[in-house]
Amino acid sequence: MSLPFVTTAALGLVVLGATVQPRPGAPPHRAKPHAAPGARPGPKARRPTTLRPAGRSQSIPLKHSPGARAEAYGALEAEECLAELRDRHIPFVREAPKRGVKIPVRLTGKVAGVLYRTDFPDAERASVPWEVFDCRLVLSLDDFGESLRAHSISEVRIFSAWRPPAKTWPMDEWGRRHEGALAIDVRELRKDTGEVLNVLDHFHGRLGATQCGPNGQGLQSLASPADRELHEIVCAAADAHIFNSILTPNYNLAHKNHFHLELTPDVDWFMLR
Repeated sequence: MSLPFVTTAALGLVVLGATVQPRPGAPPHRAKPHAAPGARPGPKARRPTTLRPAGRSQSIPLKHSPGARAEAYGALEAEECLAELRDRHIPFVREAPKRGVKIPVRLTGKVAGVLYRTDFPDAERASVPWEVFDCRLVLSLDDFGESLRAHSISEVRIFSAWRPPAKTWPMDEWGRRHEGALAIDVRELRKDTGEVLNVLDHFHGRLGATQCGPNGQGLQSLASPADRELHEIVCAAADAHIFNSILTPNYNLAHKNHFHLELTPDVDWFMLR
């Protein structure tokens, strides 16, 4: 066996080992503070125009809207955000530090005329983790209320806002999506009249279908008035650029029974699927 061959083979094993070895000491389910696929790159990087979720072969096109409300909210520090809640007369209490959550608050009443809550009994809601919100997401919900009230929505039932990350997550590392209390999963919208718009029952998701067209194009062909109304609400939220990511039953089966509404700090992209 020649010396060059032995040297090459040994080098290959070293490279392979560097490739497949896991990073020592890396805790599970960790994310960089406020990092997200498609986050704003450095000056020499190209701004992403697509997002490829794990397990999906097709990329999702992203729309960019620098200076939108979601971007402004995501950049707020704690005192700025809390002062904005007070200025808007949003009822809340400041929560004790929560793992992954930069500015944890709990709502104590309606936001822009809309109550956001889980199905837990009232006596338990003040302590369940799933009703903890990041203050910045609450500002997006306050804006969302304008669209909801236009449809006489007075209550939004959610599965969760915050989902506590693993105890190995450092207390000074801010999460995103549910780990950072920056997203809610909406399952049902309730009107003043008592009418209920249930995502599972009324949205009639069509995997891969287009959500919104120009001037509401395509909405009239939907299955029912409730279906059209849910689509109109989603489209209005997307047009307002108050959530960076909106996922519906059209996205995948995991979202068949809810809307995922998310604020993502440090980005200027938006997507609706």
